[in-house]
Amino acid sequence: MAVSQVSRAATAPGGIQGFIASDRMVLALLAILAVAVRFVTYGNPALGFDEQFYLLVGDRMLQGELPYVDVFDRKPIGIFLIYAGARLLGGEGFLQYKLVATLFVIATAWLIYLLGRQRAERWGAGLAAALYILWLNLMEGEGGQTPVFYNLLVVGAAWQLFAAMRSPDRLVPPGTLALLLIGMALQIKYTVVFEGMFFGLAFLWLAWQQRMAWSRLIAFAAAMVALALLPTTLVLLYFWAVGEAEAFIFANFLSIFGQGKGSMAVQLPKLAEVSALFLPLGVIAWFGRAALQADMRRADSRMLRLWVVTAAFGVLIYWRFNSPHYALPLLLPFCLLLAPALDARRRLGAAIAVIVLLAGQIVQLHLIAIKGGNDAMRAVAAAAKPKGSFIFVYNGYPGLYMMTGSPMPSRWPFPGHFNAQDENNPRALGVDPLAETQRILDASPDAIIDTFPPYSLGNRETRALLHRVVAERYRPVLCVATRDRTRVIYRLKREPWPVDLSACRPEVFAPVRP
Repeated sequence: MAVSQVSRAATAPGGIQGFIASDRMVLALLAILAVAVRFVTYGNPALGFDEQFYLLVGDRMLQGELPYVDVFDRKPIGIFLIYAGARLLGGEGFLQYKLVATLFVIATAWLIYLLGRQRAERWGAGLAAALYILWLNLMEGEGGQTPVFYNLLVVGAAWQLFAAMRSPDRLVPPGTLALLLIGMALQIKYTVVFEGMFFGLAFLWLAWQQRMAWSRLIAFAAAMVALALLPTTLVLLYFWAVGEAEAFIFANFLSIFGQGKGSMAVQLPKLAEVSALFLPLGVIAWFGRAALQADMRRADSRMLRLWVVTAAFGVLIYWRFNSPHYALPLLLPFCLLLAPALDARRRLGAAIAVIVLLAGQIVQLHLIAIKGGNDAMRAVAAAAKPKGSFIFVYNGYPGLYMMTGSPMPSRWPFPGHFNAQDENNPRALGVDPLAETQRILDASPDAIIDTFPPYSLGNRETRALLHRVVAERYRPVLCVATRDRTRVIYRLKREPWPVDLSACRPEVFAPVRP
């Protein structure tokens, strides 16, 4: 009797077989996959310097400080609000923001699957969503980089567009909602503007095809533009209300024009590296080209291809390839595009997925070996802990300010603002980096954190100043070595502090010897 009850439960519409045959199982598998492939990152506070900085700013916001006013950066406020929200979850924040990012990844992959099901079977759509999750680990999207968050809003806008294409007599509600989502995405990173223009023009094209009256078409366009600009306008109005509109405008819209982008000799090899990461996806497209050509007969597929082209244009026009995460906006529509090809070439798609799964884990372990993991960052923090003053992270983990409880030495706490040649311009920062570095060093920070070898594209002027001051007033107390770099902690010579230089190579101190 018990066996028959189990059998009926398994075959019932809501039983095990019903679950296996439903989209709920796909969602569960995507969630398990996302957690599994990102699990190695959860205990690593040293994961990404950008993410450490976003968490630092989010933490300072909860203490009443304002981005752009008290802490300088060029990112829109949305990314800092997300990290402030993660900080409210308790703990140190490093694990919490990664869990929030994982939820965004799962939701994005789920929408990729649902959109893929409109053009492919469950296998192709599910594998397209899985490839998105897996590829993030190859492109520094394993944590909380900005595209990990805003890609969810962009795919939400795409959902509205494709829904409107199926019901062209009902364009205004999905069009306005799509552009509002784009507006929210713009407050995470402004480079979404190109995809926003694409979605807006796509809706206007649909309206034109439906012979919408000119007066209504103009009103529709104005409404979409207004909603896309609404979140940014509200943020600007807030800063205007508190008397800091100038700081907001400079950081968000003007400072980028003073920032360097590196020479062609620097960027072109990096572009080649980023392009190589997409080659396996290109292999799927090539061997599944018959399915993709057949898919071209669908209007939504042709629109999807235009989205891919727009995303690629946005990546190229930004012209920064120092990190592969700059190309993550292209990953989203590209994976979605491949759903029919993945149906047609199931074994190939599955084989590439397994290879990328393993490669992604290897990449994560490699990054830990290079940047250092939990033990390395906590060792640096212990040796750098301030005793009544503050620390200065010239080149190293920006999360040390949180981990040590140190006040920030400047409105510019991100190390790259002082140690990178691209930032060596008052028009980029609103301050002369050499003068600000001098001001910080004149205040005698308790500890200075530097990295050897120095950044190859670094600011030579601030580096020379730092080495001169260190040689005069500081001594090394600890080296924390990773695979190809060494974090060096210097403390004031007059301060008694235990010294352990066992991990220090002689060449580390050559530039700072008096």
